[in-house]
Amino acid sequence: MPLKRVFFWQPNAGSTVNSQILNEVSQCVESINGVKEGRWKATLTFYKPMLRDQALSAEFPREFIGISLPEQPNKYYFVLRFNKIVLESDSSIQLIMEKLQSYKSRVALNFEGFQYQLGDFQLRVGKVVPSHSENLRGIVMEVEYLPISSLEKSKQIMEEFFDIWQDAISKRSLPGRFIHIEPDFLDYGLADHYTSQHTAVQYTHVTSQLIASVQAVQTGRN
Repeated sequence: MPLKRVFFWQPNAGSTVNSQILNEVSQCVESINGVKEGRWKATLTFYKPMLRDQALSAEFPREFIGISLPEQPNKYYFVLRFNKIVLESDSSIQLIMEKLQSYKSRVALNFEGFQYQLGDFQLRVGKVVPSHSENLRGIVMEVEYLPISSLEKSKQIMEEFFDIWQDAISKRSLPGRFIHIEPDFLDYGLADHYTSQHTAVQYTHVTSQLIASVQAVQTGRN
């Protein structure tokens, strides 16, 4: 499948994310001839085990995450970040977990927004919000390069595209910037050929960075 990079918006010190920044980012995509194609949505869920004996809690993963991706509607992905494990399952696993009462959702985050076509690139820009709220938690941008599936071979073209993007977005003088911190895919046993498991790992790491960013802002206020 085509290679992707997932970026998150890092606000400047003293500023926060808001819907105006999201609107400006979307307008910037259109200003470089991005053609809006429709909406997209991915969901990331933090699970906790349903324990009858709390003494067993140490035997369960500290962070157990499930992810649904729009390009794979019949699949569901699990990521154990601290154990460096990523698994692909049939989407029906969510129903099985519910019936077995083995794990339950602790919190779910939706990544949702608009998808754009820009030559050989596909961009998805969206907000990060809790599943039962409109409280903006972050902004993400997913950049997909359609002709290539190799992480190594796509590095230069992705960096060149991001330079063009940074030049366009910087003209709007927004209080922050997009950041991409690539996980070490080899730690998860993932090869150079890109798959949806790579995407699931990226969303997990982006979420941890967004949470750390929100916590840093809150700490600065206290």
